Amino acid sequence: MLRLCLTSLLTLTFTLALPGADWPRFRGPNGTGVADGSLPVIDTKAPLWKAAIVGKGVSSPIVVGKQVFVQSASEDGSKRFLLCLDATTGKVMWTKELPGKSARKHNKNSLASGTPASDGERVYCVSWDGDTISLHAYDLAGKPLWTQPLGGFVSQHGPGHSPAVYNGVVYVNVDDDQGAVLKAFDAQTGTSKWVAERKHYRASYSTPFLLERPGKPAELVLGTTTEVTSYDPTTGGVLWSYAIKWPAGKMPLRVVGSPVYAGGLVVCYCGDGGGERYAVGIDPEQASPAKVWDLTNKSTPYVPAMLVKGDLLFWIGDNGIATCAEAKTGKVVWQERVSVKDVTASPVLVGDEILVIAETGRYFVLKAGREFEIVRQGDLGQPVSASPAVVDGKLYVRGATHLFCFGKK
Repeated sequence: MLRLCLTSLLTLTFTLALPGADWPRFRGPNGTGVADGSLPVIDTKAPLWKAAIVGKGVSSPIVVGKQVFVQSASEDGSKRFLLCLDATTGKVMWTKELPGKSARKHNKNSLASGTPASDGERVYCVSWDGDTISLHAYDLAGKPLWTQPLGGFVSQHGPGHSPAVYNGVVYVNVDDDQGAVLKAFDAQTGTSKWVAERKHYRASYSTPFLLERPGKPAELVLGTTTEVTSYDPTTGGVLWSYAIKWPAGKMPLRVVGSPVYAGGLVVCYCGDGGGERYAVGIDPEQASPAKVWDLTNKSTPYVPAMLVKGDLLFWIGDNGIATCAEAKTGKVVWQERVSVKDVTASPVLVGDEILVIAETGRYFVLKAGREFEIVRQGDLGQPVSASPAVVDGKLYVRGATHLFCFGKK
């Protein structure tokens, strides 16, 4: 057992014009991974529905109204798919197909790892054909609207970028081993609005989120290997930037999960396949944003994203160790091993419960509080790497071969 102590953190608040009942992008509204209500019971013997998914991929589902969207790729790599399913029945409503080929990727990655995003009128997805990546827009009936090429992509791991859409603009972080750029497009027409060049080092996969602080203009915040940056979402102008300082001789680490805002700090976390981990809490209120705390704990996350509840931060490490910590100080409240197997999917917070799903498909429901407690656990029966979605009391989980929906009828 690993138990330590701690104190408090401030509440995370966003005032976004997003559909209240939707899960419209990777990790839901504004990428927080948080849903209202209570977590549905996971009854693997009697799900509301279970739908076979064509091909393979670790793209996470999004839910818009009565539709579920998810990306996939054919077994031989020759095709990429955007699938639309009926959220009530699991029946495939339509499928859009794009060309592709097999290409090098990490063994935990896939040819379809990006998650779509939607503004309730259109759905947007980033697709990789094995050489280049592109951004596609469709209406909710599956009609193609526009396409924007995003350029070549070079990375030993393959791509996995997910777009975000706010106030009529689609944002895509295009970051590989040769360059890094944040691009903004008009959601209706696909016209480029602005491009922000970033210093690059190693491919990062973070999706930007919208930060709204009292008395401050809205900010688009993105973290990658080199820095955490706040942009004016309408112009791409830099509002503030914090350069991550890597010690001499230490390999700069990748950012996969998006930073979070908690306790008045922007918290960024990163890692690599060798097991190195780093997390930093940055105060954006100062004239020059400054580090308040940092952690080199091996159990801070690399791929799974962090969660915020009240005055606490929660995370599951890729190594299966769960942690509760104080956002203002970075001090650990408790730290306990939950899974003996690796975790890739990001956890979700519903009410006062946290759902963690290991790569094996074994799941754990934890109490989101200052005392460690496993409320219940079970097994989905197939591997899971995609992050779940929660909408209106329904839980959607993408496994290796099927998409599950759990909840009450």
